[in-house]
Amino acid sequence: MKLRFLMALWAAKLSQPLLKITKHNGTNFPGELALKLCPDFLKYVAKPRRIITVTGTDGKTSVSNLICDMLEAEGQRVLNNRAGSNINSGVATSLLSGCTIFNRTRYDVAVLEVDERSSKRIYPYVKPDVTVITNLFRDSIMRNGHPEYIASILTSAIPPETKLILNADDLISASVAPSNPRVYFGLDRLPGDVTECVNRINDLRICPKCAGKLEYEYRHYHHIGRAHCRDCGFQSPAPDYLGTDVDLEKMTMTVRDAAGDHPYKLLSDSTFNIYNQVTAIALMRELGMDHDKIASLMSHIKIAESRYLSQKAGQVEVVMQMAKDRNALACSRVFDYVTSRPGEKELLLMMNNLSDDLHWSENTCWLYDCDFEFLNDDGVIHVVATGPRAKDYYLRLRLAGVPADRVDCVRDEFEAADKLLLRPGSSVYLLYGADNRSLTMAHRVREKIIHRAEEAQA
Repeated sequence: MKLRFLMALWAAKLSQPLLKITKHNGTNFPGELALKLCPDFLKYVAKPRRIITVTGTDGKTSVSNLICDMLEAEGQRVLNNRAGSNINSGVATSLLSGCTIFNRTRYDVAVLEVDERSSKRIYPYVKPDVTVITNLFRDSIMRNGHPEYIASILTSAIPPETKLILNADDLISASVAPSNPRVYFGLDRLPGDVTECVNRINDLRICPKCAGKLEYEYRHYHHIGRAHCRDCGFQSPAPDYLGTDVDLEKMTMTVRDAAGDHPYKLLSDSTFNIYNQVTAIALMRELGMDHDKIASLMSHIKIAESRYLSQKAGQVEVVMQMAKDRNALACSRVFDYVTSRPGEKELLLMMNNLSDDLHWSENTCWLYDCDFEFLNDDGVIHVVATGPRAKDYYLRLRLAGVPADRVDCVRDEFEAADKLLLRPGSSVYLLYGADNRSLTMAHRVREKIIHRAEEAQA
């Protein structure tokens, strides 16, 4: 074993208690240090016997968490990168945390979330047994603006022996690494599905084989659904694991595979979280777990409160929900979900990456790829735009046709909370960004909203 690697391992391990003593978060720093001292650190660091990676534009964190929760509930020692990042330094931090100073792993399995563009710096050294790809969309315009380019990165990076679990309803991610062994998951037609795209983002309009026009049997959203080419006959692959008979009133669905139909309780009523659940079921089935066991484990799991948190306060429901800033797709999915909920809704838009506030790109084009038009809905009685991009959100809302008397624009997040109407029987959705500072701010604003709502009832 290389002396350089051991020096990097020991120095990085020493940095971890020092960060705690000095009260620095630094979840990425140990991995950054290790890679700086030994660029091929990931090659030599001890790894669990089984490695599972999860990547994709939307849902990779939720799917990773579901997999980790189920494996841990089954009694396995699971190494993951929930506390760090999904780039190479974050993976390095997780792996060095999971091994001893003598470079022996303490875990049975690793479940690692992997950033799509970082895959080419991770997979040469960390070779997964199974890789899950949730979907591929146009993402942050500054990094992942072209999904077919991201698909090509994954195709070149994923080891040829890795088994893939792919979305049959996404012809972009379904095409990744065509020579690798693979299975597919999908979601059957749902009420409200369409055949023509109603979203501003439509990343797949033509056949990837002959450039003919794609025709959809149904779309769940954007380009996600079942499609075929009318010219060459190319079509969506048949799913090995199909979520069907979705009942949002009873909160149940059936998962169909080669073994038959099996009932499940839904973890969430949103389409994207139903996909996440079917994805995790497909992975666990490929690991050899039976449906009864999976359903039992899932019955004790909840969607992470860092993504969705609901509480009744007085006569108002207060919901805190993450909507990735600078990500048109993520915000569109959340807007669509909120407007589909019954009753009157107010929204507080604070999808601001506060950690990047001082270095925020002036490129706001993602706002015009995002379906703010969903918020021009009679059920949305009031929207408050706040944070560093308050005026940009206000302009986009007005261009989407949201009436001026339904929109307020307040730069300070706490002052913005005072603008909420808090009508009895209504719901307030606080939408926040993806970084930890935004989450912390969202919790503080949420407490003020709850206090106001409870005072109004007293």
